[in-house]
Amino acid sequence: MHTKIHTLEGWLSHCERLHPQNIDMGLDRVREVATRMDLRFDCPVITVAGTNGKGSTCAMLEAVAQQAGYRTGVYTSPHLVHFEERCRVHGEAVNAADLIAHFEAVESARTLNGNEVSLTYFEFTTLAILRLLSHSLLDVAILEVGLGGRLDATNVIDADCAIITSIDIDHTEYLGPDRESIGREKAGIMRTGRPVVVSDPMAPQSVVDHAREIGADLWRFGHDFNFSGDKQQWSWAGRGRRYAGLAYPALRGANQLVNASGVLAAFEALRTRLPVTAQAVRNGMALVELPGRFQIVPGQPTLVLDVAHNPHSVAALTANLDAMGYFPVTHAVFGAMADKDLAPMLAKVGSLVDHWYFTDLPTPRAETAAVLQQKWNALQMVAGGRRQVTTSVHADPQQALEAAVAAADPADRIVVFGSFYTVGGVLINGIPRLHAKHLGA
Repeated sequence: MHTKIHTLEGWLSHCERLHPQNIDMGLDRVREVATRMDLRFDCPVITVAGTNGKGSTCAMLEAVAQQAGYRTGVYTSPHLVHFEERCRVHGEAVNAADLIAHFEAVESARTLNGNEVSLTYFEFTTLAILRLLSHSLLDVAILEVGLGGRLDATNVIDADCAIITSIDIDHTEYLGPDRESIGREKAGIMRTGRPVVVSDPMAPQSVVDHAREIGADLWRFGHDFNFSGDKQQWSWAGRGRRYAGLAYPALRGANQLVNASGVLAAFEALRTRLPVTAQAVRNGMALVELPGRFQIVPGQPTLVLDVAHNPHSVAALTANLDAMGYFPVTHAVFGAMADKDLAPMLAKVGSLVDHWYFTDLPTPRAETAAVLQQKWNALQMVAGGRRQVTTSVHADPQQALEAAVAAADPADRIVVFGSFYTVGGVLINGIPRLHAKHLGA
């Protein structure tokens, strides 16, 4: 007999206690509970995997589908501030209260007739959100893979269309040491006879091979679709369809055209079931929003928020920062998980940063601010420390940001990046609007 839990907070702490591991790869347990729950979707499902660009891709799919008049459901993870951000129905985050019945359904399926199945926090919460979405009378469901693909909890649902965004080195302890093995894990979301869009311009051979082995309908960037662009606009060409004179997506950054191209390929691949007009494409791309993805908050100083937390995404962030134009001084607030490849991240963006504010984060997986500072100092020793860069350590992202604001001039910029916890930590009371107190000498 399990106790009655009445709040989302209560359910989330229940999920945290159930399984000894944070991550336990394998689909058998999730599939067993999903079968007991009779979990199924009556609408097309698009599943999105990739190292970077998943969240942006899901947001663009959602925006275009909504502009086309469809009722959308989206599952993404992790969240920035509130758990409910992980589930959006028709563009709105769900209410905590609406999730409770679905957590109860997962729990009763999990413990059915005393045959208890152990689920991790991610698996349990994924099943609860999938159940809510499957009951929401959707026209399309958009699911973001948590980790990898093949063994991720979202993969209990057969995708009608799979999208694989960029593939890079991350989570090597679970997914393998190189792009080929990581690609193979992500390829696990493909299904025989169904479209898979690969928007990574340099897709690993393992992804292409797997699509051929299982007979998926492979849409490859540079082969089946492509984009071109100038300063003003961009255009897309796919199998038998073109869009010309498109405005740039509202999400900032050079990498977003690759993501947007994959989105248009997915709609083209699904056009018999989910037709969208050129106008829906234009409006959706113009209106798409996603907090924490190269998000520029105007103010004095300028604030940039980005959840770049692996070398590949930090390289994109660095290019995007570089393209912003001149700022006298750049202040960086940074916090990240200990299992990340931190040295290349610090080295990549380091040439643009004048002052570092390293922060602790409220999770045992995080690297401490003190160790981040040591790693930066070690890099400086190797580089011979030509530039005078100051560093400080802080107990949480909010305090780190306050220190940066106190030190900054109105014309400077402050970049808050790294883990979702880092960016979420400065968004806790909404988007900060900065007003530097002083003009420097």
